[in-house]
Amino acid sequence: MNTENLWTQFLEQLKEKVNSMTYNTWFKPLQLLKIDNDNNIIIIKVPMAVHISILTNKWYSLISDIVMEITGIEYDFKFVLEDLKQSETENLVDKVINNKKEEEHFESNLIPRLNFDNYIIGDSNKFAKTVAFAVAQAPGKIYNPLFIYGKSGLGKTHLMQAIGNYIVNTTDLKVLYVTSETFRKDYTGIFNNDNTVENANNFKKKYRNIDVLIIDDIQYLVGSDKTLEEFFHTFNDLHQHNKQIIISSDRSPDDLKLLEERLRSRFTWGLPVDIYPPDFDLRCRIIKDKIKSTSIANLMTEESIEYVANSYDNDVRRIEGAINRLVAYTAMTVPEKITLDFACEALKDDISHNIYNTSDISMIQKATADFYGITVEALKSKKRSSNIAYPRQIAMYLSRMLTEESLPRIGLEFGGRDHSTVIHACNKIEEDLKNNSQLKEIINEIKANM
Repeated sequence: MNTENLWTQFLEQLKEKVNSMTYNTWFKPLQLLKIDNDNNIIIIKVPMAVHISILTNKWYSLISDIVMEITGIEYDFKFVLEDLKQSETENLVDKVINNKKEEEHFESNLIPRLNFDNYIIGDSNKFAKTVAFAVAQAPGKIYNPLFIYGKSGLGKTHLMQAIGNYIVNTTDLKVLYVTSETFRKDYTGIFNNDNTVENANNFKKKYRNIDVLIIDDIQYLVGSDKTLEEFFHTFNDLHQHNKQIIISSDRSPDDLKLLEERLRSRFTWGLPVDIYPPDFDLRCRIIKDKIKSTSIANLMTEESIEYVANSYDNDVRRIEGAINRLVAYTAMTVPEKITLDFACEALKDDISHNIYNTSDISMIQKATADFYGITVEALKSKKRSSNIAYPRQIAMYLSRMLTEESLPRIGLEFGGRDHSTVIHACNKIEEDLKNNSQLKEIINEIKANM
């Protein structure tokens, strides 16, 4: 089938699958430039750079499916700008073909499902995501290196993988993702046999003949002096050639005290960004997003979602584990809905209960009122003076954190207030706790008095 016939059939089928606005905006301006049947590559000209991004990230699968239906062949697609000269276009086509051959022997270690589209944003990670996307759009030009740090299970790996996947899908750049442990094993593997020179050359080719290096959990290289020495030289080589470096750690560069100063200083050349534990609202949205593709997508009630969010407050991975546990438990018992009681039963062995889990709202109210020298009746009243309102918010927050009661039930216990008032109180105290060490001491003292 010639180029013209394929493109005509493709556009005809496409019109049946997308609306007219989408077709006119993203597909009508395209031009099929070349079909390389030897390498199963189709080159398509686009008018603007934004088309490359949209077509790659949103419409690539549809394009591939339609062409597959017409030709019976699974092609790879490359989008190029139409303002390129003919000679530049021909060179680019050859480059794409050569790159494809090389990529057949190169493993980026990227996981396609970890992308920006399913990275849920909240106050705790908004800045990190913004910076990460900027790096993905201009690798090697800004924020180099990008150093992402935060506690385990907060989404650092997802964010780094998203950068890598975006770059791979929108450019011809070669991206490599590895953990620090893989880097260490690859380096020590150089000396495992008599082919030391060949092994060393292969190591340098893997880690230096790339455009983007993403290395996870750099803190685990501490103590491996020779590996750190090699990483130092690899870092310098990549940085000097304007190759993008992305690093993650469980602590900031300044807190990596056991690393040499020359490495720690290099980690700050670009931009260090931190990711905080997700707040209650973000945890709820993460849960709702992660259950979309599971069998419990339409089963979880709002109360059960909030219970999971409230029970796993510092680790997204544990939230994923709780969802998997609910999926398995649901498969065995087949409930009509995953209610709060059902979630409590399914997760009871996974959630570590402490003394506070058995505390009821009345105990929290009394301890809070006693601390502030007011009455429980005042906490339940309609009074809005600051000496009453703020202790009430603290008591609501503690009721949310230390009991298994639903938001409506907590609101009811505080004078019949709406659940949205409870949410506002919880968010307010969570935000204040970030910057107010005295408030942390107050809450700990109230807990101790319960």
